[in-house]
Amino acid sequence: MSAVLVIRGGTLIDPANGVHGPHDLVISDGVVAQVLDPGAPAPAADVAETIDATGAWVVPGLIDMHVHLREPGYEYKETIETGSRAAVAGGFAAVACMANTNPVNDNAAVTEFIRERAAACGLTRVYPIGAVSRGLGGEQLAEIGEMHAAGIVGVSDDGMPIMDGGLMRRALEYAAMFDLPVIVHEQDDCIAGEGVMHEGSISMRLGLRGVPAAAEEAMIARDLALLARTGGRLHVAHISTAGAVDLIRHAKRRGLPVTAEVTPHHFTLTDESVDGYNTNAKMNPPLRTRADVDAVRAGIADGSIDVIATDHAPHHRDEKDVEFDRAANGIVGLETALPLTLRLLDETAIGIETLVRAMSTNPAHVLGVPGGSLGVGSPGDVTVIDPARRWVIDPARFLSRSRNTPFGGLTVRGVATHTIVGGRVVWRTMPEALSRSAAVRPGGAA
Repeated sequence: MSAVLVIRGGTLIDPANGVHGPHDLVISDGVVAQVLDPGAPAPAADVAETIDATGAWVVPGLIDMHVHLREPGYEYKETIETGSRAAVAGGFAAVACMANTNPVNDNAAVTEFIRERAAACGLTRVYPIGAVSRGLGGEQLAEIGEMHAAGIVGVSDDGMPIMDGGLMRRALEYAAMFDLPVIVHEQDDCIAGEGVMHEGSISMRLGLRGVPAAAEEAMIARDLALLARTGGRLHVAHISTAGAVDLIRHAKRRGLPVTAEVTPHHFTLTDESVDGYNTNAKMNPPLRTRADVDAVRAGIADGSIDVIATDHAPHHRDEKDVEFDRAANGIVGLETALPLTLRLLDETAIGIETLVRAMSTNPAHVLGVPGGSLGVGSPGDVTVIDPARRWVIDPARFLSRSRNTPFGGLTVRGVATHTIVGGRVVWRTMPEALSRSAAVRPGGAA
């Protein structure tokens, strides 16, 4: 019999199995072996460790289906190892990494490289996402079949909208042969022009070129029309506008196989954060209005938006400490997503089950990967969350290689005290710690 890990005293929240209550969890051979009533006897022998989760939530390991790990090619921003450390510190037992590396992940060799590097790190599970088009050029389909054989879990040109509707149609048809979702960055570049933030009163006052909401909504409408005729699976990344939420909501009511995600920054911040030409608030898609923020929150609540993903986009400081027009888009998100998401519990009527579903159960379903459940036989991927612990976000203490975030100095609550992957503890905090700097302890050491 293998070594056993027991988690006692916590509140088990497992939307996939309709469980929300006090239970103990037994993990053996890397999978969930038993779900016990509180205090019930655990296996008599070979218990390697017992985790006291009193006051904590025990949830299926979080899954971030939208990150940029930057390796190969941009290791000065992030590597697979530093990104993996940031992921487990944020409670993520698995991440899916986008294809915009250098070289682009548009062939089996790059896919295999990413998988091998991730396996060598031995922290979070890393699932590569292959490019839709060769070199992200938007002209010819990438080697989707070969990448699928090498282990991709979806295809995306994220960061580069697919302007060619014919290519998009073929991508949906071809990816469907392998049951892969086509993950889309929805922006009509002809409408967006050279915009660098949301088009509205703030952009006018700042004298910055704006990106209208219609740029996102027009592309979603086009791709939903293609989806209705081709089949396949469409996943809309980082939704940012009220109109986009409505389009997805209506498409689901029609029975179309579409899913969608939103990022914590898009349901937390508005375009007012750009004031002062704050390059850490420069995103693509851009931060929108309060009405848009309220709409995406409503979309999470009613299930129109399936997934919360970070769009973790590390950049070197020299790529952000420039004029707003020239600054890179995006922020790091792996280490702040959990507490920012938990703020919804205080600010909305959204319940914790909905949030766990959006951060674990649903991304597992969209990608078709193991996890998202704590049922017996499921992978032993678990995140233990202390929902009450308060801490101050300090970018200087991130484990990511990059620091670009607009949330520095924000007091938040909620931290992943343990991240467990395949029954192995890959991240734990010190229970007495009050600050993140003292709390973190990477790797599997007890």
